[in-house]
Amino acid sequence: MALAPVAAQAQAAKGPPVLRDAEIEQLLRDYTTPVLKAAGLARQNIQVVIINDPGFNAFVMDGRRIFVNHGALLESQTPNQIIGVLAHETGHIAGGHLSKLREQLAQAQTQMIIAMLLGVGAMVAGARSGSQGAGNAGAAAIAAPQAAIQRTLLSYQRQQEESADRAGVKFLTATGQSSKGMYETFKRFADQTRFIAPSVDPYMLSHPMPAERVAALQEIARTSPYWDKKDDAALQLRHDLMRAKISGFMERPDTVYRRYPLSNDSLPARYARAIATYRHGDPRAAAAQIDTLIAAQPANPYFHELRGQALLEGGKPAEAIAPLRKAVQLSHGSPLIQMMLGQALVGSNNPAYADEAITLLRNALAREPEAALGYTQLAMAYGRKGDYAQADLASAQAAAMRGDAKTARELAARAKTRFPLGSPGWVKADDIVSTKPPAGKPN
Repeated sequence: MALAPVAAQAQAAKGPPVLRDAEIEQLLRDYTTPVLKAAGLARQNIQVVIINDPGFNAFVMDGRRIFVNHGALLESQTPNQIIGVLAHETGHIAGGHLSKLREQLAQAQTQMIIAMLLGVGAMVAGARSGSQGAGNAGAAAIAAPQAAIQRTLLSYQRQQEESADRAGVKFLTATGQSSKGMYETFKRFADQTRFIAPSVDPYMLSHPMPAERVAALQEIARTSPYWDKKDDAALQLRHDLMRAKISGFMERPDTVYRRYPLSNDSLPARYARAIATYRHGDPRAAAAQIDTLIAAQPANPYFHELRGQALLEGGKPAEAIAPLRKAVQLSHGSPLIQMMLGQALVGSNNPAYADEAITLLRNALAREPEAALGYTQLAMAYGRKGDYAQADLASAQAAAMRGDAKTARELAARAKTRFPLGSPGWVKADDIVSTKPPAGKPN
């Protein structure tokens, strides 16, 4: 599932369920750019990836991406709260915590293997001698070191979390931002978990105990000269629009209307209700609501994008072209919106739009090379022109991005027969044909 087809699509067959949206991704880039610069990571091309999960969570799995649940974005009431979370995760990357943890895990694995072999040896010796006590001692020799090693690893992870907290505060202070939002977020976690804290073994947690963490964080965060600094009003509005968009796309209509009742006439509330109306209600009423948003902010590319998206999904691709052209222009060529415009051009069934669609889609895919839908639309555009070699190649690339290696190789093999030997298209098709499936995957 995604915020909406095309504009926010899940990446198929590759890791966790990912959501794509031009507006939200741009806001998150604006949030992280100064923090990454302060951390010395500005040139690392680190991206924030939105996960389709309603829980409040963020994490890192490598040194290139910060993952954040859409639930965390929806629940964060201010920009500073989510920026604080992102600063904490940046602290993990800047500290090299993932590679260090892998080293600890490798060391722990070696220790556990040695302990297991020693324990098995003791049990075998006990069995040969007929001594039950020796056998029990062998079992204990396996279990005890494993428990100790597990506690050591968890202690190491807790140290990393504390280090990331300190680094996050440092980055926020360096960028002239308050760390109050970071403190508020972790305090909320502490409040939510305090009723289970007495029954938890603190040595079996991968994170510091909530109360201890909040106390330590408050102590260092309050030393910042920017503790009481508020978020810029324009940034707060963008944040509120993001939350409204997530609610409109991801929540049930009744939930949207409870969160944004008709008595709330703010721009974010009208945004959420317009999305909910187009997704679940009367298209004509939705169009009128979206038009009021455009009238309020005519230079907002994402309101024009929503207008085009509603028309496209309503079966009116030709009518979607104009608002999507405007959205591309105002967004300075967002590749996700370019793909949606390409889809509208292809969907209009007008051969005159084929060349424009191909140019748009190729430009978008140069910046978003893993977007399966973009390749699918590109294949259709080439098909409109009768260029079946390029159509087969694009279809093969779409299948590859979806994780369907068998179909990708079949289509690429057919494309090879249609391209001149050694041409760029032939080489790309041959690369797909020659790609071996990952271990454990069927051919």
